[in-house]
This record gives sequence, C-alpha cells and structure tokens, in this order.
Amino acid sequence: MYNLGIDLGGTNIKVGVVDENYNIIGRSNVKTNLPRPSEEVAESIVEAVRLACDDAKITVADVNSVGIGTPGVANRNTGVVLHSNNLGFNNFPLGKILGEKLGTHVYVENDANAAAFGEVVNGAGKGYKNVVVITLGTGVGGGIIIDGKIYTGFNFCGGEVGHTVIEFGGRQCSCGRKGCFEAYSSATALINFTKEAMQKDKNTKMWEIAGGSLDNVDGKTAFDGFRAGDETAENVVSMYIAYLGCGLTNMVNIFQPEILLIGGGICKEGKNLTEPLLKYITDECYCIDPDSSTKLDICKLGNDAGIIGAAYLYTLNK
Repeated sequence: MYNLGIDLGGTNIKVGVVDENYNIIGRSNVKTNLPRPSEEVAESIVEAVRLACDDAKITVADVNSVGIGTPGVANRNTGVVLHSNNLGFNNFPLGKILGEKLGTHVYVENDANAAAFGEVVNGAGKGYKNVVVITLGTGVGGGIIIDGKIYTGFNFCGGEVGHTVIEFGGRQCSCGRKGCFEAYSSATALINFTKEAMQKDKNTKMWEIAGGSLDNVDGKTAFDGFRAGDETAENVVSMYIAYLGCGLTNMVNIFQPEILLIGGGICKEGKNLTEPLLKYITDECYCIDPDSSTKLDICKLGNDAGIIGAAYLYTLNK
C-alpha cells in the first residue's frame, strides 16, 4: 500500500511516495514560484504528485491516500487553508481542489504538525503517544501530539510554541510581541547573540572562524569557538542553552510529554547541546518522580519528517 506525502513550502513543493514500511520510494521537487494565484500553486502540486508517482513507477490510482503539510492555519476537517502568509492562501479549499484533480481524499495539516507526526510515525518519537517536537530554525516551530493525535486547539491555531514569552518585555519578535521563545532560541537568535558578542570582543576567535566578517556568522560559529576554548564563544553558547532550556522546560511543565524532541541544524551539535539542556530541564522542571520524567532526544527524520507525517495523516481519521 502506498501513501503520498506533500511538504508544501514557500520555495519548493516536495512530494514523496511512502510504502507500508515508511520508505520513500519515489520523489519529486517542484518550485513553488511565489507569488502567484493559489489555483496555480495547486496545479503545480498536482504536477509534483504525478512526477513522484512516475519516479516510484506507480500511478495516482495506486495511492491509498494523499496528505499535505502546509504553512499557516489549516482546518483538517474541511481541508481549507484558513490563512498562510507565506503562500498567500486565504480560506483556500486546497483539500477539495486537489482531491478533485487527483481523484482521492486529501488530508491537510499545518506543516510543523505534519513533521512532528512524522517523527511519531517512524522517527525518534515512534512508540510514544505524548510527544512535543520543537524545531529550531529561522524561527521556533512546534508540534504537539497528545494520545497519538495532533493537538491544534479548537481553532487549529494551537502549537505556536515559539510565541510564548520567556522574557517579559524582552527582544522584539517578528510576531509583534516582545520576549518570545523564538526571539531567544531560534537559529536566528543564536546568530544574533554571536554577532553581538563579536562586536563587543574584537579578540574572540570567532572572528577568525567567521573569516573576519559578520556576514559569515552562522549557527555553528559560537559552538566552533566554544570547542576552540574561546571564553566569549563559551558565554554565547551558555546563554543560548539557558534560554533554550527555559523554553523547553516550559513545554515539559505544560504538557509533561513522554519525550521531547528537538530538530534543526543546531541539533548537529549533538551532546554539546543535549547534555547541558537535559541537565537544565531536569533541574528546573516540575516533576515529582524522576523515574517518570520526560526524555530528551533529537529528531531523526530530517527533511523527510514532513513527507512521512503527511503521508500518514489518514490514520488519524480511522
């Protein structure tokens, strides 16, 4: 049995044909080419679906279900994307349109939620029913799984964990609030912390690591400096981990998941990141029984999480 997962992004439309063993046996990648009318984006999705099926040497008729993860707020019951600033969708009946064009039912979900579900289906969260997934990228994304189901609240807007405040009146966030988790714990925030520290310390090794230019600073710069024994870099890393630990501890205290997963390029730091984070969370979280405390791990599906999660959205309706 084949299920088809679509990861719809502002730059690319990625499609995968997923078999019953969660293997992606066919793929396609088509440019989203924004801005343009929503109906044209839908046509490109259909094209990407057919290309993926061709790659898997099957037809659309062989597919059991189609799922799509989209940026923005999606009503999973109706398949309508209520709003997506990235795509320009407003009350767009994406599920219905794709269903009519493909001849099958299409399940629509927020992309971060679909990726979180993918980790539960066959990733680092497999075997757990209560999972929180936090992704650290340009912003801080999140997906919440409760009793094996994606939690979105009554209005499908739930799970925006990046816009919970961890420092009242703090740094400006893109959402309009100040002091958001995202403003302190995203990869963007780490880069900003690094640049600020370098501007204050002209002798830090991070200047050498960045080739003498702030333009070359990325999420690895401070960690590379930390490994090189640079005190300023160590301070940046310690500050970043403290802010990230604060936000993650909030997630544990609210949801008490069996496992908390973090993803994003920063997670390539491995134990340099997870060990101090786990210590912070263990010290700070509200848990009366250490033997039943939340586990911490790194997402393992990478960019395929959204495809696999979307492909198995149909199981939530059984």
